Amino acid sequence: MFEQIKHNMETIDGVAIYPILSLLIFFFFFVGLGLWVFSYKKEKIQELSQMPLSDN
Repeated sequence: MFEQIKHNMETIDGVAIYPILSLLIFFFFFVGLGLWVFSYKKEKIQELSQMPLSDN
């Protein structure tokens, strides 16, 4: 079954760009997520962590 899929993918022009695009999307998403996490304000994190413990 893998041979059929491999043969079909080889016949498509420009199919080599898809793995590269997937890697770039994956990389930039996690770099952006890391930047967002490390730039988040400590006061806001403290406030959000206390929410489940409050009576309101």
